[in-house]
Amino acid sequence: MEVAFLNELGLETEAANITIPHYIAVEGPIGVGKTTLAKRLAETFNCKTMLEDAHENPFLERFYQNKRANALPTQLSFLFQRIQKLQALKQGELFHEGQVSDFLIEKDPLFAQITLDDDEYRLYQTLYDRVIEELPQPDLVICLQAPTSTLLNRVQQRGNPIERGIDQSYLEQLNDAYTQFFYHYEDSPLLIVNTSEINLAEGNSDYYNLVKYILRGHSGRHYYNPHPIQ
Repeated sequence: MEVAFLNELGLETEAANITIPHYIAVEGPIGVGKTTLAKRLAETFNCKTMLEDAHENPFLERFYQNKRANALPTQLSFLFQRIQKLQALKQGELFHEGQVSDFLIEKDPLFAQITLDDDEYRLYQTLYDRVIEELPQPDLVICLQAPTSTLLNRVQQRGNPIERGIDQSYLEQLNDAYTQFFYHYEDSPLLIVNTSEINLAEGNSDYYNLVKYILRGHSGRHYYNPHPIQ
């Protein structure tokens, strides 16, 4: 990270003690802004990005049109895509470079629990248990949170045609599942960020304050609940 940027953040006197997490995973429900934040952090920290390719899942649009009929192939397609990316990270030289991803593989069963019936979920869980072992763990997980009404508004504003079938009920289920999952999550240092009143996508003030908080380093579980910059 450039000295000039640290000066802009007001961290020039702390530069010697700053350690950028080598592998950061940004998580949160649909519409919360995880991919946007992952890209900004990667640019700021001069890291590579490891992003989900939702547009490459051939079942996703059909899933939003008819969840019950298309849940299993959609779920398995995402699982295999995420596993392939993490295996490439583990096996290749990419592991020696800083990485920021917009997914955490351990959250994958959240969607399965919501969308699959009992038999489908048992099949999914059997596959998941076989492929999940010995994958890289993040040095920091950032979980973004927002009320369901905010998520729905953001999804509608970005106007992705594939997401037109997302309704508030589905987002509510997903939001609740994320809250429960991260309440018990202990595998990596965890930073939970309330994004309901801040804008991490545009402008710099809110974003820079979050970066400062990250760079000061925190172990265990921490909550970041900022007020918007006026």
